[in-house]
Amino acid sequence: MPTPAVTAEGLEKRYGEVRALAGVDLTVDEGSLVGVLGPNGAGKTTAVRILATLLRPDAGRATVAGHDVMTEPDAVRAAIGLTGQYAAVDENLTGRENLELVGALLHLGRRAAKDRAGELLGAFALDDAGDRPARTYSGGMRRRLDLAASLVGRPAVLFLDEPTTGLDPASRIALWEVVEGLRRDGTTILLTTQYLEEADRLADRIAVIDGGRVIAEGTSTELKDRLGEDVVDLRIVDAARTPEAIGLLRELAAADPRVDAATGRITLPVHHGAGILAEVVRRIDGAGLEVAELSLHRPSLDDVFLALTGRSAEAAEAAREVAAPPRRGLFGRRRGAAATANVEPVPAVTTEVTA
Repeated sequence: MPTPAVTAEGLEKRYGEVRALAGVDLTVDEGSLVGVLGPNGAGKTTAVRILATLLRPDAGRATVAGHDVMTEPDAVRAAIGLTGQYAAVDENLTGRENLELVGALLHLGRRAAKDRAGELLGAFALDDAGDRPARTYSGGMRRRLDLAASLVGRPAVLFLDEPTTGLDPASRIALWEVVEGLRRDGTTILLTTQYLEEADRLADRIAVIDGGRVIAEGTSTELKDRLGEDVVDLRIVDAARTPEAIGLLRELAAADPRVDAATGRITLPVHHGAGILAEVVRRIDGAGLEVAELSLHRPSLDDVFLALTGRSAEAAEAAREVAAPPRRGLFGRRRGAAATANVEPVPAVTTEVTA
């Protein structure tokens, strides 16, 4: 049996009347990458902060690298690396100085910190920019530097909380390749994301979280197989007639049709989709409904997301962009290199961290 590197059992967390976590259960085996997928406000970041000893749960227990996050926080911090949603680097320091500072905070010693900084700059293709101030870096370069900072202490377990947020496609793919290399080298990784392609490509297993609970878990293939053989997607030009379209098509579906309230997209799980598609067109046309979009495809992770959470990932991402908080470090301060490090002086409970 695989050895769990991270376990969470019944984690709960409240902020006043808001129940951020409602009993999260999660296991990450050693050397694996588990993706935690969910809409904005689902509880992903709260769970990561508890596992990283930045928050204290109201109920439940969790272990990381064999250590209890409540009773052995120092041992947990010594075993982990953490990269938050926004690059937490000091813009006035060079890339090399950022990494050397983290090494100093980890008590590596001056020579070891310098050597480790050089090693990571090379590994993350930042050699040429290593002696430039971080404020001159592109967004993708800052994220790579931020991830490098979380690896200065050679952590056994790495927490990546939406690490590619805001990156352009090329930078995102470059960071994916770095993460894949870390996984091949045996690092245990817990990755939170709202990007379906990211979870599909990187994760050995995926946990879908919504409303503070894990509502589904499995490999990407296992989750897609829940929806049946094929999926018909359509959208009616007159959104007010969407319920009428659902009524016409319900008996053709292998499971209940679903509607994305934000986009009006109807998702119809079906068997033998090629034959069903012609009947869908006949019924819609016979009722005088005008179709804006119509497609037939195999189930995708987006279909799974919609089926489980009631919204598409596209709508969830739009909501996240609207609700995104000001950029700041995990400790409620302006960005700083220490936010990504396993720094011993950080208290087990940091009251400045918000949900």
